[in-house]
Amino acid sequence: MLVLHGAPGPVSTVPLVEHLAAGHRVLAPTHPGWEDTVRPATLDSVAALAAVYHDLLDQQCLDDVTVVGTSFGGWVAARMAVDDRARRISRLVLMDALGPEIPGQPVTMPSGPPLGAPAGPGAPTTRGGPPAQMLATLRAYTGPDLHDAALLPSLSTVACPVLAVWGTNDTAVTPDFGRAYAAAFPHGRFELVHGAGHLPIREKPEAVFRLLDTFLATPGVHS
Repeated sequence: MLVLHGAPGPVSTVPLVEHLAAGHRVLAPTHPGWEDTVRPATLDSVAALAAVYHDLLDQQCLDDVTVVGTSFGGWVAARMAVDDRARRISRLVLMDALGPEIPGQPVTMPSGPPLGAPAGPGAPTTRGGPPAQMLATLRAYTGPDLHDAALLPSLSTVACPVLAVWGTNDTAVTPDFGRAYAAAFPHGRFELVHGAGHLPIREKPEAVFRLLDTFLATPGVHS
């Protein structure tokens, strides 16, 4: 399992990594530029970051890999699937992922306090936006538009099964965005997590685990 985090950083995927690690070998890298790591100037696009993770799979001779990406990490995961010439990726899981340009569905970054910051008595902390520094790093990869206009038609080349998990209350990338995203894959499946926003793995983890475990137990597509 390769788990790719979103803009809030590795902390946002801790429940997911811990759940998967009970039965799988899990790689959960920190994207260059997060957690005080250096982002080389050559890493200036999602495609470049996806190539780094393809190199990681190649170096470790890993096949039959499930790639799971949340938010921005889902964009990287989708790019990896499109560029998977060696067919090392056997399944793809996208959770409230960014990436394609969906007509009529603009991407809106979450607002409010950063993940985990106090937001007042009784206010949820999981629906806030990432810190300003992380937003700057994010845009170094994504550019100002927060989408890749060429990605959506490219998804038709992805042969592996795809699960798209979406929070019903996500205002950053809406469920309609997610439905269109999933429908662009030949073997895409869309599932809603009721009562969750942009980070269902933190807001409704048990519901996400049920969907994920069912998907992982389902026989894959052979091309």
